[in-house]
Order: sequence, then C-alpha cells, then structure tokens
Amino acid sequence: MTYEQTTEWMFKQLPMYQQVGKSAYKKDLSNSIALDEYLDHPHQYYKTIHVAGTNGKGTTCHMISAVLQAAGYKVGLYTSPHLKDFRERIKINGEMISQQEVIQFIGDHKTYLESNSLSFFEMTVGMAFEAFRKHQVDYAVIETGLGGRLDSTNIITPILSIITSIDLDHTDLLGDTLEKIAFEKSGIIKKNVAVVINEKRSHLRQFFQERANEVGADLYFAYSESKYSSDIFNHTTTEEQNRDLVKKALDVLIDKYEIDLGPNQVSEGLKNYRGLTNFMGRYQIISTNPKVIADVAHNPSGLKMLIEKVEKESYRKLHIVFGAVEGKRLDESLIVLPRDADYYLCSPSISRAVPVTILEKEFTKHELKNNAYDSVELALEGALSHTDEDDLVLVTGSTFVVSEII
Repeated sequence: MTYEQTTEWMFKQLPMYQQVGKSAYKKDLSNSIALDEYLDHPHQYYKTIHVAGTNGKGTTCHMISAVLQAAGYKVGLYTSPHLKDFRERIKINGEMISQQEVIQFIGDHKTYLESNSLSFFEMTVGMAFEAFRKHQVDYAVIETGLGGRLDSTNIITPILSIITSIDLDHTDLLGDTLEKIAFEKSGIIKKNVAVVINEKRSHLRQFFQERANEVGADLYFAYSESKYSSDIFNHTTTEEQNRDLVKKALDVLIDKYEIDLGPNQVSEGLKNYRGLTNFMGRYQIISTNPKVIADVAHNPSGLKMLIEKVEKESYRKLHIVFGAVEGKRLDESLIVLPRDADYYLCSPSISRAVPVTILEKEFTKHELKNNAYDSVELALEGALSHTDEDDLVLVTGSTFVVSEII
C-alpha cells in the first residue's frame, strides 16, 4: 500500500475518537497490554516522561522535548491529534517519522491489528513506541490522548509524570465533575515515580497529594500556595505558566536522575521550542497585514486563556472564525468569548461537527454578532474581506477548524 492508502485504512478500518467520538473510546487497557507484549515491550528500551491534563499538555510535551533536544539528547515525541499529516503524532527530534515507517508497521502487523480489533489510538501508540525503539531515542515524551487512567499510553512506567491542568472536558467519558476528571488524570501517577502537578485549587491539590501518598509517589507542585494566595498566578500568561511547570519538572529530573541540563540549554529549549519540535496549531501566526492567528483551543478554560492572550495584542477590531465539534460545552464556551468581536461561523468537514445552523442560533442567543458560512475556507475568506490591516483574525474552536486553514 502507498502511504495515502495506509493512512486511509488506519482512519476508516479502526475507530478514531477524533472522527467518531465516544464509540471509539475503550475503557480497558487489555488491547494495549497485549499489543505491547506482541511487540516485545518497546517502551522499556528508553526512558519516558508521561504528561496528562485538560489544557496545556501538548505545549508542555513540546517544551520538554525541545529542552532535551537542546541538551543533545535524541528525543521521541508522541502527541495527538494531528492537524495535517498523521506523522505529526510521532516525531524524533522534531522530525516526523518517514512515510515508509508507517507503511512498514501496518504491513508487518496488519493481520494482528485486524484480528484483535485494535482501535486507531491503540495501534498508533504501539507504532510510536516501536519507532522510538528503532531510532534508539534516549527519552520519549508521551502525551495521553484522553484521560489518563485508561488511556492507551498508560502502560509505561515513566521516570516522571506530569499533570498540567484540570477542567471539564470529555465529560461524557471522564466524568462531569472536576473531582472525577482529576481521578482519571491521576491514573498516570505510579509507584516510586515522581509527579509534578500544575494545580492551584486547594481541594484538588489535596486530592492529588492523597493519590500520590496511596501509591508511594513523590509529588511536587509547580506553584506554592503562597504564590496563588498573592494572586501572582492569575496575572501570568498561560505560556508563562507552562514554562514554570516545565522548569519545575526539569528541576525534578535533574535532581532525581542527574540529567545533564545546563541553564543555557533550558533557556534555548524554552525559547525555541516551536521551531525545535515543529509545533503547530497553538497560537500559530498564519499571516500578517492583517494578522491571522490559529489556535486549537476548544473548551471553556482553553478559550478563556486564549482570549486573554489575544486581548494583549494590538489591533483595531477582532474577527473570530469559529467552529466546534459535538461533546464540547458550547454554551459555556460562548460565555467566555468577547462581546465586541465579529464572528464567522463554520463547520469543519467531519461527522462530529456542530452544524453551522446550530452555531448561528447559539451565537445569536448570546448576542454575539455573527455570519454563517458553508465551510471553514469560506468563513476565513469572509473574515478577511471585512478586515483592515490593523485588525486581527483569530481562527479557533476546534482542532479540525485549524487543520483546514494551516
């Protein structure tokens, strides 16, 4: 099969959560464990760092990978979802694995994958772990796909676990309270494995501390209670919060494993992490005059943090191209969107997309000025046709909206 035929088979033959939603989610690790045994435990050939959370985990993974790269290590990076090319999920020192590696993995193991009814994500995790072994990486930074406790990546025993943030997302699968979601994320905490937490709410900090105590894991918080109480945290950007979390995680790695990381390497990695890892879709500047920014924020907390960052930009008028998929708390998301922006509504080209007619109705109900378009491309064209050079266009609401314009 060609690469296009191989990826088409992967997307259509096996359930893919990003495309079909809840029906692709398996509340069981048996398939992942069996595939790991079949592949002879590839993740045991290198050190891993495991990252879970509601928002910020992708950025955290790319930052850590970049710092390790800057220090001269060979680093595997597994993240999801992809935007344009499936191989974005599996990188070695910022470069996607080759098309031939994808073709070969599927060709070598297709009979096993089909006969055992592995999901898209289960198969992809196995492919990533095998690629990292083949390339003899020193470290692999692994992002959970959904939750943590029952996520397909949660068969590893990392040298460090990181939980970035907790918010209500995927509530149909992970639970409808912060406590339930925290429980799922806490599933990556392992015995004798240090964990770094980015959480400011006292009851959730206490929950994570209790979970760490139960399994015998050293727990570190990225921020002290005093920093929260003095309200410094609330005046820092999400970028700064992610950087502080990563710096704390790196301090733990240096202290516990004597990883050779100098201050210049940390500084270089954090400064240039987007370029070093080819990071896309997070506050990505698509063009200037007018400035167009694309960001995959898709839940209320993520959108709130994005808007706060956008409002620090200099512009005359804000235009927002917005689309969404089912399962996201649309009503709560609209509450955090700015009242004075113009909205250009669209539906990405997937079955889970929220119909633009529903978006139009909801935006109108919230008194947000809007126009509806038949596609993401037309919505962006509509926004650009109404902008001046000193205006700002933001494209957001869904990974799939962003993927159609970058």
